[in-house]
Amino acid sequence: MKQAFIAIGGNLLPEGYDDLFQLMAEAISVLKAEPLEVIAQSQWYETAPVPISDQPWFLNAVLKIETSLSSHDLLARLHEIEAEFGRVRKVRNEARILDLDVIDYDGQIVDDGVINLPHPRLHLRAFVLYPIRDLDPQWHHPILQKSIDQMIDEMPEGQDIRIASQVTS
Repeated sequence: MKQAFIAIGGNLLPEGYDDLFQLMAEAISVLKAEPLEVIAQSQWYETAPVPISDQPWFLNAVLKIETSLSSHDLLARLHEIEAEFGRVRKVRNEARILDLDVIDYDGQIVDDGVINLPHPRLHLRAFVLYPIRDLDPQWHHPILQKSIDQMIDEMPEGQDIRIASQVTS
């Protein structure tokens, strides 16, 4: 079994859902039905879009999983799940219903045109770094050899992030 970090998030609410928390809970349920085990989940964060735009804020978290899937099969399955929830990939950094990304796969370094590991922009994104720190504050970037705290300290300005509080009706 391999361990991986999966980023989960979205900022568009499709019909049939009361809020993004409900949507994300259902997406996590689908993931749990896969050949993987969710070991831990970070807290939820609300984050401004990157780059800054007028689209809605995102709801983001990171999942720590164990899986027997290869990194390529895991990524392919994540893309299938996104499509099942209605995601259509058109433009980079667009608003989206569901975004699932392999952030780290057992510390492997891969760049083969299909998958790039660790995720090439993880060190630049508050919505990835803060949730990883929740799960594994000692984690180090396998290429940059930097700690989570170092990467947070060096992160570009202008990334608004706050702990999300679920509002129940």
